[in-house]
Amino acid sequence: MSLTILGINHRTAPVSVREKVAFGPEQLPRALQETLELPGVREALIVSTCNRTELYCAVEDGGDKQIQDWLVGFHGLQEEAMDCLFLLRDHAAIEHTFNVASGLESAILGEPQILGQMKQAYRDAHDAGSTGPLLNGLFQHAFTVAKQVRTDTEIGTSPVSVAYAAVSLARQIFAGFERHSALLIGAGQTIELTARHLHGHGMNRIIIANRNVARARELATSVDGFAISLDEIPAHLSESDIVISSTASPVPLVSRAMVEEALKKRRQKPMFMVDIAVPRDIEESVSELNDVYLYTVDDLQNVVQENMKTRQAAALQAREIIDAEVKRYQMAQRSLDAVPTIQALRHNAEQIRDQVLAHSMRQLGAGKPTEEVLQQLAMQLTNKLIHRPVVELRSAGEDGNTDLIRATRDLFGLNRKPK
Repeated sequence: MSLTILGINHRTAPVSVREKVAFGPEQLPRALQETLELPGVREALIVSTCNRTELYCAVEDGGDKQIQDWLVGFHGLQEEAMDCLFLLRDHAAIEHTFNVASGLESAILGEPQILGQMKQAYRDAHDAGSTGPLLNGLFQHAFTVAKQVRTDTEIGTSPVSVAYAAVSLARQIFAGFERHSALLIGAGQTIELTARHLHGHGMNRIIIANRNVARARELATSVDGFAISLDEIPAHLSESDIVISSTASPVPLVSRAMVEEALKKRRQKPMFMVDIAVPRDIEESVSELNDVYLYTVDDLQNVVQENMKTRQAAALQAREIIDAEVKRYQMAQRSLDAVPTIQALRHNAEQIRDQVLAHSMRQLGAGKPTEEVLQQLAMQLTNKLIHRPVVELRSAGEDGNTDLIRATRDLFGLNRKPK
Protein backbone atom coordinates (compact mmCIF):
# COMPACT_ATOMS: atom_id res chain seq x y z
CA MET A 1 0.00 0.00 0.00
CA SER A 2 1.27 3.47 -0.86
CA LEU A 3 0.45 7.10 -0.12
CA THR A 4 -1.02 9.23 -2.92
CA ILE A 5 -2.04 12.90 -2.94
CA LEU A 6 -4.21 14.23 -5.77
CA GLY A 7 -4.78 17.97 -5.58
CA ILE A 8 -5.02 21.47 -6.87
CA ASN A 9 -3.79 24.63 -5.14
CA HIS A 10 -3.04 28.34 -5.52
CA ARG A 11 0.21 27.53 -7.31
CA THR A 12 -1.36 25.34 -9.98
CA ALA A 13 -4.69 27.08 -10.60
CA PRO A 14 -6.48 30.45 -10.28
CA VAL A 15 -9.42 30.83 -7.90
CA SER A 16 -11.87 30.51 -10.82
CA VAL A 17 -10.67 26.92 -11.24
CA ARG A 18 -10.05 26.09 -7.56
CA GLU A 19 -13.61 26.95 -6.59
CA LYS A 20 -14.89 24.26 -8.99
CA VAL A 21 -12.89 21.58 -7.17
CA ALA A 22 -13.68 22.64 -3.60
CA PHE A 23 -15.72 20.50 -1.20
CA GLY A 24 -18.27 22.14 1.07
CA PRO A 25 -18.73 20.77 4.62
CA GLU A 26 -22.03 19.19 3.61
CA GLN A 27 -20.31 17.31 0.76
CA LEU A 28 -17.43 15.83 2.76
CA PRO A 29 -19.13 12.78 4.34
CA ARG A 30 -20.47 11.58 0.97
CA ALA A 31 -17.19 12.35 -0.78
CA LEU A 32 -15.14 10.40 1.77
CA GLN A 33 -17.52 7.44 1.60
CA GLU A 34 -17.48 7.36 -2.20
CA THR A 35 -13.68 7.57 -2.23
CA LEU A 36 -13.42 4.56 0.09
CA GLU A 37 -15.67 2.56 -2.21
CA LEU A 38 -13.24 2.98 -5.13
CA PRO A 39 -11.27 -0.16 -6.08
CA GLY A 40 -7.78 0.00 -4.63
CA VAL A 41 -8.49 2.84 -2.15
CA ARG A 42 -8.18 1.81 1.50
CA GLU A 43 -8.01 5.18 3.34
CA ALA A 44 -9.02 8.73 2.41
CA LEU A 45 -8.85 12.27 3.76
CA ILE A 46 -9.81 15.56 2.07
CA VAL A 47 -8.29 18.99 2.79
CA SER A 48 -10.40 21.70 1.14
CA THR A 49 -9.68 25.41 1.75
CA CYS A 50 -9.79 28.60 -0.31
CA ASN A 51 -6.23 27.92 -1.50
CA ARG A 52 -6.23 24.15 -1.99
CA THR A 53 -8.23 20.95 -2.42
CA GLU A 54 -6.16 17.83 -1.79
CA LEU A 55 -7.12 14.18 -1.47
CA TYR A 56 -4.80 12.11 0.73
CA CYS A 57 -5.28 8.39 0.09
CA ALA A 58 -3.77 5.03 0.97
CA VAL A 59 -3.99 3.06 -2.27
CA GLU A 60 -3.10 -0.23 -3.86
CA ASP A 61 -2.18 -0.77 -7.52
CA GLY A 62 -4.46 1.19 -9.83
CA GLY A 63 -5.91 3.36 -7.08
CA ASP A 64 -4.39 6.58 -8.45
CA LYS A 65 -6.40 6.43 -11.67
CA GLN A 66 -9.58 5.57 -9.79
CA ILE A 67 -9.24 8.65 -7.55
CA GLN A 68 -8.65 11.02 -10.46
CA ASP A 69 -11.58 9.65 -12.45
CA TRP A 70 -13.83 9.93 -9.39
CA LEU A 71 -12.81 13.56 -8.66
CA VAL A 72 -13.45 14.56 -12.27
CA GLY A 73 -16.85 12.92 -12.17
CA PHE A 74 -17.84 14.23 -8.73
CA HIS A 75 -17.32 17.86 -9.73
CA GLY A 76 -17.94 17.48 -13.47
CA LEU A 77 -14.51 18.96 -14.19
CA GLN A 78 -13.57 20.24 -17.62
CA GLU A 79 -10.15 19.89 -19.23
CA GLU A 80 -9.08 23.31 -17.87
CA ALA A 81 -9.34 22.05 -14.28
CA MET A 82 -7.89 18.61 -15.04
CA ASP A 83 -4.73 20.24 -16.41
CA CYS A 84 -4.23 21.95 -13.03
CA LEU A 85 -4.30 18.76 -10.96
CA PHE A 86 -1.09 17.36 -9.50
CA LEU A 87 -0.31 13.85 -8.27
CA LEU A 88 2.28 12.98 -5.62
CA ARG A 89 3.31 9.57 -4.35
CA ASP A 90 5.16 8.17 -1.35
CA HIS A 91 8.31 10.25 -0.56
CA ALA A 92 7.07 13.34 -2.44
CA ALA A 93 3.63 12.98 -0.84
CA ILE A 94 5.07 12.71 2.67
CA GLU A 95 7.29 15.75 2.12
CA HIS A 96 4.32 17.72 0.74
CA THR A 97 2.18 16.85 3.77
CA PHE A 98 4.83 18.07 6.20
CA ASN A 99 5.42 21.24 4.13
CA VAL A 100 1.70 22.08 4.02
CA ALA A 101 1.23 21.54 7.77
CA SER A 102 4.24 23.78 8.48
CA GLY A 103 2.96 26.63 6.28
CA LEU A 104 5.69 26.30 3.63
CA GLU A 105 3.18 25.74 0.82
CA SER A 106 0.84 28.59 1.83
CA ALA A 107 0.17 31.74 -0.19
CA ILE A 108 1.53 33.67 2.79
CA LEU A 109 4.70 31.86 3.83
CA GLY A 110 4.44 30.46 7.35
CA GLU A 111 0.79 31.34 8.00
CA PRO A 112 -0.61 29.16 10.82
CA GLN A 113 -4.25 28.79 9.67
CA ILE A 114 -3.53 25.81 7.42
CA LEU A 115 -2.44 23.69 10.40
CA GLY A 116 -5.83 24.20 12.04
CA GLN A 117 -7.55 23.40 8.74
CA MET A 118 -5.55 20.17 8.38
CA LYS A 119 -6.41 19.15 11.94
CA GLN A 120 -10.10 19.74 11.20
CA ALA A 121 -9.83 17.72 7.97
CA TYR A 122 -8.22 14.90 9.93
CA ARG A 123 -10.99 14.99 12.57
CA ASP A 124 -13.66 14.93 9.86
CA ALA A 125 -12.08 11.95 8.11
CA HIS A 126 -11.43 10.12 11.37
CA ASP A 127 -15.04 10.63 12.47
CA ALA A 128 -16.21 9.35 9.09
CA GLY A 129 -14.08 6.22 9.56
CA SER A 130 -12.06 6.86 6.40
CA THR A 131 -8.60 6.96 7.99
CA GLY A 132 -6.47 4.00 8.99
CA PRO A 133 -2.92 3.18 10.10
CA LEU A 134 -1.22 4.99 7.21
CA LEU A 135 -3.08 8.33 7.33
CA ASN A 136 -3.34 8.30 11.12
CA GLY A 137 0.43 7.96 11.43
CA LEU A 138 1.14 10.44 8.64
CA PHE A 139 -1.02 13.26 10.00
CA GLN A 140 -0.01 12.79 13.63
CA HIS A 141 3.63 13.00 12.54
CA ALA A 142 2.85 16.04 10.35
CA PHE A 143 1.30 17.87 13.32
CA THR A 144 4.40 17.12 15.42
CA VAL A 145 6.69 18.39 12.64
CA ALA A 146 4.66 21.60 12.27
CA LYS A 147 4.97 22.24 16.01
CA GLN A 148 8.73 21.65 15.86
CA VAL A 149 9.11 24.05 12.91
CA ARG A 150 7.26 26.82 14.77
CA THR A 151 9.23 26.17 17.95
CA ASP A 152 12.69 25.90 16.41
CA THR A 153 12.45 28.57 13.66
CA GLU A 154 11.08 32.10 13.25
CA ILE A 155 8.73 31.09 10.44
CA GLY A 156 5.68 32.58 12.16
CA THR A 157 7.09 35.33 14.35
CA SER A 158 7.35 38.17 11.83
CA PRO A 159 4.13 39.77 10.47
CA VAL A 160 3.80 39.65 6.69
CA SER A 161 0.42 41.32 6.19
CA VAL A 162 -0.13 45.07 6.33
CA ALA A 163 -2.90 44.67 8.91
CA TYR A 164 -0.80 42.51 11.20
CA ALA A 165 2.24 44.77 10.74
CA ALA A 166 0.14 47.76 11.85
CA VAL A 167 -1.00 45.95 14.99
CA SER A 168 2.54 44.75 15.73
CA LEU A 169 3.87 48.33 15.55
CA ALA A 170 1.09 49.46 17.89
CA ARG A 171 2.06 46.77 20.39
CA GLN A 172 5.61 48.13 20.42
CA ILE A 173 4.31 51.54 21.54
CA PHE A 174 1.58 50.39 23.94
CA ALA A 175 2.63 47.73 26.43
CA GLY A 176 -0.88 46.30 26.71
CA PHE A 177 -4.08 46.92 24.78
CA GLU A 178 -6.41 46.29 27.71
CA ARG A 179 -6.35 49.93 28.87
CA HIS A 180 -6.45 51.49 25.40
CA SER A 181 -8.90 52.21 22.59
CA ALA A 182 -8.66 52.17 18.80
CA LEU A 183 -10.45 54.05 16.03
CA LEU A 184 -10.55 52.16 12.74
CA ILE A 185 -11.66 54.14 9.69
CA GLY A 186 -13.15 52.06 6.87
CA ALA A 187 -14.71 48.59 6.83
CA GLY A 188 -12.87 46.77 4.03
CA GLN A 189 -10.79 43.61 4.27
CA THR A 190 -7.67 45.31 5.68
CA ILE A 191 -9.63 47.07 8.43
CA GLU A 192 -11.53 43.87 9.17
CA LEU A 193 -8.26 41.97 9.60
CA THR A 194 -6.85 44.79 11.72
CA ALA A 195 -9.94 44.76 13.94
CA ARG A 196 -9.67 41.02 14.47
CA HIS A 197 -5.96 41.24 15.29
CA LEU A 198 -6.57 44.05 17.82
CA HIS A 199 -9.48 42.18 19.38
CA GLY A 200 -7.41 39.00 19.56
CA HIS A 201 -4.69 40.89 21.45
CA GLY A 202 -7.15 42.16 24.04
CA MET A 203 -7.97 45.66 22.76
CA ASN A 204 -10.47 47.03 25.27
CA ARG A 205 -12.43 49.41 23.01
CA ILE A 206 -12.72 49.45 19.22
CA ILE A 207 -14.60 52.10 17.24
CA ILE A 208 -15.39 51.47 13.57
CA ALA A 209 -16.04 54.56 11.43
CA ASN A 210 -17.42 54.09 7.94
CA ARG A 211 -19.52 55.86 5.31
CA ASN A 212 -21.89 52.87 5.39
CA VAL A 213 -22.75 52.72 9.09
CA ALA A 214 -24.63 49.42 8.72
CA ARG A 215 -21.46 47.75 7.44
CA ALA A 216 -19.47 49.37 10.25
CA ARG A 217 -21.98 48.09 12.78
CA GLU A 218 -21.73 44.55 11.39
CA LEU A 219 -17.95 44.57 11.75
CA ALA A 220 -18.02 46.28 15.16
CA THR A 221 -20.39 43.64 16.53
CA SER A 222 -17.94 40.87 15.66
CA VAL A 223 -15.18 42.51 17.77
CA ASP A 224 -17.30 43.82 20.66
CA GLY A 225 -16.94 47.42 19.39
CA PHE A 226 -19.35 50.08 18.21
CA ALA A 227 -19.92 51.94 14.95
CA ILE A 228 -19.97 55.63 14.00
CA SER A 229 -20.29 57.62 10.78
CA LEU A 230 -17.36 59.43 9.19
CA ASP A 231 -18.82 62.75 10.37
CA GLU A 232 -18.42 61.61 13.98
CA ILE A 233 -14.65 61.07 13.73
CA PRO A 234 -13.68 64.44 15.32
CA ALA A 235 -15.84 63.70 18.37
CA HIS A 236 -14.10 60.39 19.03
CA LEU A 237 -10.54 61.18 17.92
CA SER A 238 -9.41 62.39 21.34
CA GLU A 239 -10.38 59.13 23.05
CA SER A 240 -8.45 57.01 20.57
CA ASP A 241 -4.91 55.90 21.37
CA ILE A 242 -4.63 54.10 18.03
CA VAL A 243 -6.02 55.32 14.70
CA ILE A 244 -5.78 53.10 11.63
CA SER A 245 -7.41 54.18 8.37
CA SER A 246 -7.97 52.44 5.04
CA THR A 247 -10.69 53.84 2.77
CA ALA A 248 -11.14 54.79 -0.86
CA SER A 249 -11.80 58.45 -0.09
CA PRO A 250 -10.31 60.85 -2.67
CA VAL A 251 -9.62 63.45 0.06
CA PRO A 252 -8.17 63.20 3.60
CA LEU A 253 -10.69 62.29 6.30
CA VAL A 254 -8.45 63.29 9.25
CA SER A 255 -6.99 66.79 9.12
CA ARG A 256 -4.11 68.30 11.03
CA ALA A 257 -6.55 70.61 12.84
CA MET A 258 -8.59 67.62 14.02
CA VAL A 259 -5.53 65.92 15.46
CA GLU A 260 -4.26 69.11 17.11
CA GLU A 261 -7.62 69.53 18.84
CA ALA A 262 -7.60 65.87 19.91
CA LEU A 263 -4.08 66.19 21.37
CA LYS A 264 -5.18 69.17 23.49
CA LYS A 265 -8.03 67.12 24.94
CA ARG A 266 -5.67 64.20 25.52
CA ARG A 267 -3.21 66.48 27.33
CA GLN A 268 -0.49 65.46 24.88
CA LYS A 269 -0.87 61.72 25.49
CA PRO A 270 0.72 60.06 22.42
CA MET A 271 -1.32 58.83 19.48
CA PHE A 272 -0.31 56.03 17.14
CA MET A 273 -1.68 56.52 13.62
CA VAL A 274 -1.43 54.33 10.53
CA ASP A 275 -2.62 55.51 7.12
CA ILE A 276 -2.92 52.52 4.80
CA ALA A 277 -4.98 54.37 2.19
CA VAL A 278 -3.86 55.59 -1.22
CA PRO A 279 -4.68 58.51 -1.62
CA ARG A 280 -4.02 59.23 2.05
CA ASP A 281 -6.80 59.44 4.63
CA ILE A 282 -4.66 61.41 7.12
CA GLU A 283 -3.09 64.71 6.15
CA GLU A 284 0.66 64.36 5.63
CA SER A 285 1.47 67.31 7.93
CA VAL A 286 0.06 65.38 10.91
CA SER A 287 3.44 63.64 11.07
CA GLU A 288 4.98 66.99 12.11
CA LEU A 289 3.01 67.10 15.37
CA ASN A 290 4.62 66.16 18.65
CA ASP A 291 3.24 63.06 20.37
CA VAL A 292 1.97 61.61 17.08
CA TYR A 293 3.50 58.48 15.56
CA LEU A 294 2.23 58.39 11.97
CA TYR A 295 3.06 55.54 9.60
CA THR A 296 2.06 55.23 5.93
CA VAL A 297 1.45 52.14 3.81
CA ASP A 298 5.03 52.45 2.48
CA ASP A 299 6.41 52.27 6.02
CA LEU A 300 4.42 49.10 6.63
CA GLN A 301 5.44 47.56 3.32
CA ASN A 302 9.07 48.00 4.34
CA VAL A 303 8.31 46.19 7.60
CA VAL A 304 6.52 43.43 5.70
CA GLN A 305 9.40 42.99 3.23
CA GLU A 306 11.96 42.77 6.01
CA ASN A 307 9.81 40.29 7.85
CA MET A 308 9.34 38.24 4.71
CA LYS A 309 13.12 37.94 4.43
CA THR A 310 13.15 36.65 8.01
CA ARG A 311 10.49 34.09 7.14
CA GLN A 312 12.33 33.00 4.01
CA ALA A 313 15.48 32.41 6.05
CA ALA A 314 13.41 30.50 8.60
CA ALA A 315 11.87 28.46 5.77
CA LEU A 316 15.34 27.16 4.86
CA GLN A 317 15.76 25.95 8.44
CA ALA A 318 12.26 24.49 8.34
CA ARG A 319 13.04 22.50 5.20
CA GLU A 320 16.10 20.98 6.90
CA ILE A 321 13.87 19.87 9.79
CA ILE A 322 11.30 18.47 7.37
CA ASP A 323 13.93 16.59 5.32
CA ALA A 324 15.15 14.89 8.48
CA GLU A 325 11.60 14.12 9.63
CA VAL A 326 10.62 12.65 6.26
CA LYS A 327 13.54 10.20 6.52
CA ARG A 328 12.64 9.44 10.12
CA TYR A 329 9.01 8.81 9.22
CA GLN A 330 9.91 6.56 6.29
CA MET A 331 12.28 4.52 8.47
CA ALA A 332 9.50 4.07 11.01
CA GLN A 333 7.10 2.99 8.25
CA ARG A 334 9.60 0.49 6.85
CA SER A 335 10.11 -0.98 10.31
CA LEU A 336 6.36 -1.67 10.42
CA ASP A 337 6.78 -4.01 7.43
CA ALA A 338 8.80 -6.34 9.68
CA VAL A 339 6.19 -6.45 12.46
CA PRO A 340 4.10 -9.39 11.10
CA THR A 341 7.27 -11.45 10.58
CA ILE A 342 8.55 -10.61 14.06
CA GLN A 343 5.20 -11.58 15.56
CA ALA A 344 5.14 -14.88 13.64
CA LEU A 345 8.74 -15.66 14.66
CA ARG A 346 7.96 -14.99 18.32
CA HIS A 347 4.76 -17.06 18.19
CA ASN A 348 6.63 -20.00 16.65
CA ALA A 349 9.40 -19.81 19.28
CA GLU A 350 6.85 -19.65 22.09
CA GLN A 351 5.07 -22.74 20.76
CA ILE A 352 8.34 -24.68 20.68
CA ARG A 353 9.18 -23.43 24.20
CA ASP A 354 5.80 -24.53 25.57
CA GLN A 355 6.07 -28.01 23.99
CA VAL A 356 9.57 -28.63 25.37
CA LEU A 357 8.65 -27.23 28.77
CA ALA A 358 5.53 -29.43 29.01
CA HIS A 359 7.61 -32.50 28.16
CA SER A 360 10.18 -31.58 30.83
CA MET A 361 7.48 -31.05 33.46
CA ARG A 362 6.12 -34.55 32.75
CA GLN A 363 9.61 -36.00 33.19
CA LEU A 364 10.04 -34.23 36.51
CA GLY A 365 6.64 -35.51 37.60
CA ALA A 366 7.78 -39.04 36.74
CA GLY A 367 10.72 -38.65 39.12
CA LYS A 368 13.60 -38.11 36.71
CA PRO A 369 16.56 -36.20 38.19
CA THR A 370 16.27 -32.43 37.81
CA GLU A 371 19.76 -31.99 36.33
CA GLU A 372 19.10 -34.63 33.66
CA VAL A 373 15.74 -33.06 32.76
CA LEU A 374 17.30 -29.57 32.46
CA GLN A 375 20.06 -30.84 30.18
CA GLN A 376 17.49 -32.55 27.92
CA LEU A 377 15.33 -29.40 27.92
CA ALA A 378 18.25 -27.23 26.81
CA MET A 379 19.24 -29.68 24.08
CA GLN A 380 15.69 -30.14 22.75
CA LEU A 381 14.99 -26.40 22.80
CA THR A 382 18.20 -25.68 20.88
CA ASN A 383 17.60 -28.40 18.30
CA LYS A 384 13.97 -27.42 17.66
CA LEU A 385 14.73 -23.67 17.37
CA ILE A 386 17.54 -24.10 14.84
CA HIS A 387 16.11 -27.10 12.95
CA ARG A 388 14.34 -25.14 10.22
CA PRO A 389 17.16 -22.58 9.69
CA VAL A 390 19.72 -25.41 9.46
CA VAL A 391 17.65 -27.27 6.83
CA GLU A 392 17.28 -24.08 4.75
CA LEU A 393 20.98 -23.23 5.05
CA ARG A 394 22.01 -26.71 3.88
CA SER A 395 19.67 -26.35 0.92
CA ALA A 396 21.10 -22.88 0.20
CA GLY A 397 24.62 -24.30 0.23
CA GLU A 398 23.66 -27.02 -2.21
CA ASP A 399 21.97 -24.48 -4.52
CA GLY A 400 24.76 -21.91 -4.26
CA ASN A 401 22.40 -19.37 -2.61
CA THR A 402 25.09 -17.27 -0.96
CA ASP A 403 22.68 -14.37 -0.33
CA LEU A 404 20.69 -16.40 2.19
CA ILE A 405 23.89 -17.59 3.87
CA ARG A 406 25.23 -14.02 4.18
CA ALA A 407 21.85 -12.78 5.43
CA THR A 408 21.83 -15.50 8.11
CA ARG A 409 25.29 -14.56 9.30
CA ASP A 410 24.20 -10.90 9.50
CA LEU A 411 20.90 -11.77 11.20
CA PHE A 412 22.51 -13.82 13.96
CA GLY A 413 25.69 -11.76 14.25
CA LEU A 414 27.94 -14.64 13.22
CA ASN A 415 30.51 -12.34 11.61
CA ARG A 416 31.37 -10.73 14.91
CA LYS A 417 34.63 -11.72 16.52
CA PRO A 418 34.13 -13.79 19.69
CA LYS A 419 34.93 -11.91 22.90
